[in-house]
Amino acid sequence: MNAINRTEEVETEQEVDTNLAAVSEVEAGIRDFVRNDIAYLRRPVASPETAPMDPNTDATVNNVNSLIQRVAGTSLAEIEKLISELESLRDLLHAEGQRVQREISGYAQLSQAAMKSTRMIADNVTQWKRAADGLRNS
Repeated sequence: MNAINRTEEVETEQEVDTNLAAVSEVEAGIRDFVRNDIAYLRRPVASPETAPMDPNTDATVNNVNSLIQRVAGTSLAEIEKLISELESLRDLLHAEGQRVQREISGYAQLSQAAMKSTRMIADNVTQWKRAADGLRNS
């Protein structure tokens, strides 16, 4: 049992490390995006219509979008995996519930049969006792 718990702890630590790395990567991408965005806004521009588009801005936006999609994709994959595990667990519990119901039904039938047999034996013993008492009195 301790070995299982230790394995789960190691897996949990690895998941935490993976999640921290992903969060750090997202934060770094956002920082780069903000730096580029701020640098673009600080440049002196005569008018908004004549402002040249910085090619790095589009690239940064695309990088941030792809980074968020990768992080979200990992989370979605983990959620889908969890959902499938829960569904299989639900199916297992349903099957076990049906098995337990069958077992209880079998035990109930066995108990009723035992009670009937006990009644028959008790009735026969009572009849034998009466017959024996009748023979003694005669």
